[in-house]
Amino acid sequence: MAHVVLIGNLRQYTGGVTELDIAAASVRQLFARLTEKFPELGPHLEDGLAVAIDGQIYQDALLEPIPENSEVHILPQIAGG
Repeated sequence: MAHVVLIGNLRQYTGGVTELDIAAASVRQLFARLTEKFPELGPHLEDGLAVAIDGQIYQDALLEPIPENSEVHILPQIAGG
């Protein structure tokens, strides 16, 4: 199970929940499970977000695997220059 932390304004779509544990093998599966639990959150997950898995940040993370017992942070996308 992954420990998921929602950063920024995402808690407005989860009733104030910012941390939870979810079983998911990939970021795509994690997003699907979060959408099942918090339907209002779904449309905001793939648009303009970055995902950090155990401290490694991914901009296009949908296919990234999530190892067992990982910590996953969902955060505003980081712009580079």
